Amino acid sequence: MTTQMRADIINPDRRQLLGQAAMVAVAAGTASLFPASPVKAAASGEVRPFHVSVPEEDLLDLRRRLAATRWPDREIVADQSQGVQLTTLQQLVRYWQADYDWRKLEARLNALPQFVTEIDGVDIHFIHVRSRHDNALPMIVTHGWPGSIIEQMKIVGPLADPTAHGATAADAFDLVIPSLPGYGFSGKPTALGWDPQRVARAWIVLMNRLGYKRYVAQGGDWGNAITEQMALLAPPGLLGIHTNMPATVPDDIAKALQPGGSKPSGLSADESHAYDQLDDFYEHGLGYAIEMANRPQTLYGLVDSPAGLASWMLDHDARSAAMIARAFDGKTEGLSRDDVVDNITLYWLTNTAVSSARLYWENKLVFFEPKHVQIPVAVSVFPDEIYAAPRSWTEKAYPKLIHYNRLDKGGHFAAWEQPALFCMEMRTAFRSLRQSI
Repeated sequence: MTTQMRADIINPDRRQLLGQAAMVAVAAGTASLFPASPVKAAASGEVRPFHVSVPEEDLLDLRRRLAATRWPDREIVADQSQGVQLTTLQQLVRYWQADYDWRKLEARLNALPQFVTEIDGVDIHFIHVRSRHDNALPMIVTHGWPGSIIEQMKIVGPLADPTAHGATAADAFDLVIPSLPGYGFSGKPTALGWDPQRVARAWIVLMNRLGYKRYVAQGGDWGNAITEQMALLAPPGLLGIHTNMPATVPDDIAKALQPGGSKPSGLSADESHAYDQLDDFYEHGLGYAIEMANRPQTLYGLVDSPAGLASWMLDHDARSAAMIARAFDGKTEGLSRDDVVDNITLYWLTNTAVSSARLYWENKLVFFEPKHVQIPVAVSVFPDEIYAAPRSWTEKAYPKLIHYNRLDKGGHFAAWEQPALFCMEMRTAFRSLRQSI
């Protein structure tokens, strides 16, 4: 990438003149993916049950497209420095076409309580699981890109029903897991304005609509950006937040990471490691974000070629891509082949490759810049995240830090890759706030 591109993505102030406007996208009744007939508009504030039912023709079309994939030449390097390697993608496509079964995921989704409600003109899809235990702590959990609600499905049972998973009733959570606007089964905004701040406001409306007077929020990736914006809005019911991708990078480090900068002296071992991770990501890993932040509509190929969509989604960060490549090479760790293909298929069937990318275009926040959150914050640091936030940076970024822990394994998709560790972190992180519910 050019140094100018790198500077633009780190400092997107040029986009602050973009206007914002309201949008309209309504549907109603008992919602379903690809309903057979038109439905009437929902009453404002109505919460409607949701059921997934993908037509068989759509799955047959997907397999036909996979079989017709036109392959490029093989990369001319021995590693993934030129992008997703041909062997990895061919293994994925072969499995996707011949062996993958969407209906298994569909059944798992439909076994969970799913709903849709209109907020600010857009239908919001969400999973909502109330624990059978008294005094469960309500928590809204937000995914990112290239993720979805599929990331959080593994944590539903352990958090909502802890006694069935080796924990105590005192650790129970009520869970609200929404799909971001333009993602998955949520509606697609049809006008400008759905940036992280607006999503945060919608999530506060959602929690109020569901009757929660006290709750916590969790997120990584876009989920972190939105969760932090919720904290900055400081609604009376929000007790605290947890993030697995915190925004902690100090100003002097951010300046040093700019083109022409150099690594500061005197960094601790953890600070030096975080700097090196960020430097590598800014230099080699931002291509997808630059394109989506500048020209999301240009990505027509992602909605026409499932193989192209898969490649784009795999190339999010180097350590996740390497883990996924190992999974398709028979060395499953963290994510299985079905995990990966489930998520890509959700994007494909809902045709959300471009609509999800628009969140990057709407965003005006500097991703890793501290936002001066003033409510209680818990942080879990997974080693293979884009950067492993040092305690020193984290304590400065979050003055009311109530929990900080560095895990031994796990990466960007923490809840998806390491659900047991993630659930232990949630129980520990929020234990001190439970007396407030």
